[in-house]
Amino acid sequence: MQNIEPFYNWRHLYTAEEDENSPFFGRIYSEFEFSQTVYNYYIHPQWDEFGSRTLYMKLLFADYDQNFAIIELLGEWNDAIENDIMTLRRDVTDHLFAKGIYKFILIAENVLNFHSSDDSYYEEWREEVKDEDGWIVIIDMPAQSQYDFRRSRLNNYVELLDFPQWRTLKPDIVFQQIDNWLLRRLNE
Repeated sequence: MQNIEPFYNWRHLYTAEEDENSPFFGRIYSEFEFSQTVYNYYIHPQWDEFGSRTLYMKLLFADYDQNFAIIELLGEWNDAIENDIMTLRRDVTDHLFAKGIYKFILIAENVLNFHSSDDSYYEEWREEVKDEDGWIVIIDMPAQSQYDFRRSRLNNYVELLDFPQWRTLKPDIVFQQIDNWLLRRLNE
């Protein structure tokens, strides 16, 4: 797991540690000191800790004019024991929402497992962003995690989408394509 780095090809466009509106503003990263773990496996030091013991993230891009953020996740998303959705909401997305972000793209290709609890935080998040014509999309979640996510009916609040070409695009194009897809879907 220490070889899985957050996506870095947009760093010339945005870095969360230099964004005064980011919950990670001012963070300093080591390139060599591996101190964070998911269970007994060290992870790359560029991942951000946000209060969960099993799930880490990287705010890859935030655009306050177009009101969207792209967040990459790594680890085990565990709402049953760790209540990761509450921690993600309170420590990251609520902060971004207060700064004008109400469209969220979560990249979950490195979410190894998903364990659900109740849906109240998802429902609350959906209602909050819906009031601003916003949305929440999770892209490229592995099949076994998607199965557990859908079985818990959380896809009633969050869209699941396969979008493997996101790495080849600029962040504003990723946003536009997802936004257009959601608009077409609503108009059908």
